Amino acid sequence: MAQPPGGPVSNPYDDVELTPRGMRALAHPTRLAILSRLQKDGPSTATALAPEVGATPSVTSWHLRHLAEHGLVRDAEVESDGRQRWWEAVGRGFRFTPPADEAGRDAATLLSRVLFEQAQDLPARWVRETEPLLEDGWRRSAGLSNTTVVVTADELDTIEAAIEQVLAPYVLRSKGSAPEPGARPVRMLRYVLPEAPAS
Repeated sequence: MAQPPGGPVSNPYDDVELTPRGMRALAHPTRLAILSRLQKDGPSTATALAPEVGATPSVTSWHLRHLAEHGLVRDAEVESDGRQRWWEAVGRGFRFTPPADEAGRDAATLLSRVLFEQAQDLPARWVRETEPLLEDGWRRSAGLSNTTVVVTADELDTIEAAIEQVLAPYVLRSKGSAPEPGARPVRMLRYVLPEAPAS
């Protein structure tokens, strides 16, 4: 499927770059859940995704078609009997930058809110369900880091770019090329929260 203007471009993770219309399309909890499942677990059908995202197969199918219109999912090339349509995520992730115009900023704010709401329970669930099961080696670098720095907007851009360059080789390697048999997925939630200007 051809990508719409504002689709994937060159960035360290080969993420899909969202247009304001794409931001609004993705700012829906069910669509975001569908895309997250496809990115994490690989190709699937509307029927298989439906119970995972809390929707009926027909509603899930409608959301998948909507995501496809914005270049976020596409038909997957998998062996099947042809009775069900298989879908896959276009990229490993997505990214967006709030545009300068008001409509674009509103779209970015809307998607940001949904993303924050989706992620807000993850740390508490990890502490409750996963952290007690970790071996000492994994516990060493796990958990929350809370650091405040005083920087300019340009310096913050430089810091973010440096972090992405460090992570990019690990993000881009395929699942089958992990260097050690004991490698496992690690979710990194990086909240970048500048303070408001002083009044």
